[in-house]
Amino acid sequence: MGDITHALPVLRTLQKNWPSTSVTWIIGKTEYQLVKDIEGVEFIIFDKSQGLASYNKLRKQFKGRHFDILLHMQLSLRASAISFFVPAGIKLGFDKERAKDMQWLFSNRKIKPTSTRQHVVDSFMEFTTHFGLKPEMEWNLPVSGAARESLKHKLDKNDHKKLLVINPCAVAKSRNWRDWTIDGYAAVADYASEELGMKVVLSGGSSIREQNVAATIFSLCKEKPVNLVGQTSIAELVALLDMASVVIAPDTGPTHIANALNTPVIGLYAATNPQRAGPYRFQKLVVNHYTHALEKYYNLSVGDAPWGQRIHIDGCMAMIKADEVIKKLRSLVAQS
Repeated sequence: MGDITHALPVLRTLQKNWPSTSVTWIIGKTEYQLVKDIEGVEFIIFDKSQGLASYNKLRKQFKGRHFDILLHMQLSLRASAISFFVPAGIKLGFDKERAKDMQWLFSNRKIKPTSTRQHVVDSFMEFTTHFGLKPEMEWNLPVSGAARESLKHKLDKNDHKKLLVINPCAVAKSRNWRDWTIDGYAAVADYASEELGMKVVLSGGSSIREQNVAATIFSLCKEKPVNLVGQTSIAELVALLDMASVVIAPDTGPTHIANALNTPVIGLYAATNPQRAGPYRFQKLVVNHYTHALEKYYNLSVGDAPWGQRIHIDGCMAMIKADEVIKKLRSLVAQS
């Protein structure tokens, strides 16, 4: 989900500079739900759960077609295999330094970035500057009106309180080093409810891990938040993040969806580098302990570490303290 939102300024730049150009987007089945209402784009859904049959289906869909340009923006073997079936004259990929999983073998042109130590959004925008296009740093992620209405019933929101959405978990794995502490989330939720008069909502997917984390946060809170973990569609999640006054989350898809909606997001970063993968428009709101974590666990500075270095160590995110998050939240609410 994060990479899909990171790619939106590329799409908007193409639409702005080349308004008569047809755009086709090969996208995963789940990710399609996030952007399906974008106008002027042909979406071709690639269902990885179908295995080899999905590639055969793609080959048939492209039979007799031709594209001028393929922007090969996803660093994975699966994406490179997909690119093999796309009949395009120009196949533009990453510079060799960053073309992981042998992506450089599947492109006939490479971007020439101003720097290889960039935010993911900026690295994607290099694909447009390759053609001399004027950057359009807009996301314009559509929000479903129907999803917004269904959320109003789930929230039972008859008050006029500011909405704080906490998305506590990163990707749905049994163990995730990007998650912040449960006690920390509960402390921030209580402060937002009791001291700032906010309505707190927990969001997330339907995995057992996410539901267990949300249930434990809920049990620790004095004033109970609204627990919508596992109870929203992707369209409803987008609408919820759009309705929020503030979002708090680690390095995960909803962080970047909130950014795409221009909803202020307090990003929690110690295990990953926010300069590379933080909320693009809200870097000043990030609670950042990545530098400290690199020094503590790997004896490295940010300048010495590989740009995509992650810290896969349990307890790393505990370097972030609740008071730091509360300070960011209090300041943001005061300003608004």
